[in-house]
Amino acid sequence: MPKLLILGAGTAGTMAANLLRDSLDDAWEITVVDRDDDHHYQPGYLFIPFWMDPERVVKSRRSFLPAGVELLLADIDHVDADGQKVTLGDGTVLGYDWLVVASGAHPRPDLVPGVADGALWRDSVHEFYSLEGATALHDRLETFERGRILVHVAEMPIKCPVAPLEFAFLVEDHFRKQGIRHQVDITYVTPLDGAFTKPVAVQTFGDLLEDRSIRLAADFAVERVDDEARTLNSYDGRALPFDLLVTVPPHTGAQFVIDSGLGNDMGFIPVDKHTLRSLEHERIFVLGDASDIPTSKAGSVAHFATEQFVDNFLAAVAGEPLPNSFDGHANCFLETGRGKALLLDFNYETQPLPGTFPLPGVGPMSLLHNTRRNHLGKLAFEQIYWRMLLPGHKLPVPGNMSMAGKKPVPVDA
Repeated sequence: MPKLLILGAGTAGTMAANLLRDSLDDAWEITVVDRDDDHHYQPGYLFIPFWMDPERVVKSRRSFLPAGVELLLADIDHVDADGQKVTLGDGTVLGYDWLVVASGAHPRPDLVPGVADGALWRDSVHEFYSLEGATALHDRLETFERGRILVHVAEMPIKCPVAPLEFAFLVEDHFRKQGIRHQVDITYVTPLDGAFTKPVAVQTFGDLLEDRSIRLAADFAVERVDDEARTLNSYDGRALPFDLLVTVPPHTGAQFVIDSGLGNDMGFIPVDKHTLRSLEHERIFVLGDASDIPTSKAGSVAHFATEQFVDNFLAAVAGEPLPNSFDGHANCFLETGRGKALLLDFNYETQPLPGTFPLPGVGPMSLLHNTRRNHLGKLAFEQIYWRMLLPGHKLPVPGNMSMAGKKPVPVDA
């Protein structure tokens, strides 16, 4: 009986389990391993500081896995890729014929001195990339009435790279609605040389920041947080004072990936960016945020890539050439406050462009255009995620990016 082992029951791991159970014959033994039974809708973390009930983002992992897939709840200690076996935290050893690593990316506030080890942690220094952090930040915003807020990105890559910008816009809108926006100074602090990585999007986001009177501190390589002085310090000598620091910590791959020597310096596993197959171990595929592919670590990428992975996996098992070439397709909504949002659609080679999505000329979504409809689309995605994406149902969006409906812009724009 051939054995498929999937490490991680997040978005990519759950999708893979559903799609492969439908595609493989019953002789296959499919096992998924994760540390607990709580599947988190991570896009919901963004809304918890403002209005979303924390309980709404958590459901049972088991309820999204099909019959014929075993879920083991355990920590993962080590992967022996040469011996094709995985050791769990309790010492259990699982052999495999094929391995899918979908263990995600993990925020590491401990990697910035003065953050997790500082006296201001969960008081004046917060994050919203965990359920605990988003909930604590909600409580802090309830009592914050005046002062300086820094919305800070430590370094790239991070999960959902537009989320820090979204938070900056939403927190600005939060204080505007309360009538105290004039008492709150907001600065967006980034290690990038602009608000985003793509030229056209940089202009759009920069204009929005200026329109909302949100300052931009770019090229900021964080050194530490000075808890006593209440400043965010960079290696170039800048020290930004704050009353509330909302930081997005550095991200790494899972600890077992690092301990097993499977990852790069940040613990992300090198793969062929088009096939998602490990560059070093042909019986390992890597899905979602766990890989080093050069595109956004976002749920949409996990979705599009996992759909394309299935045929590649079946071909690999059969010893045939891999048929699908993933192009790094990412598609994400960016909340801007005031009940509106932008929509981005891009891939490895093509930056976000204006236009309509998914149908050319019809939409109904507008690309790089701030609309109420895009905002409603983002809110609707919560149910699409639970009811369609996780169970592996096909969505009416192509896995690879289409240029249909997009308006090319000059390369130097």
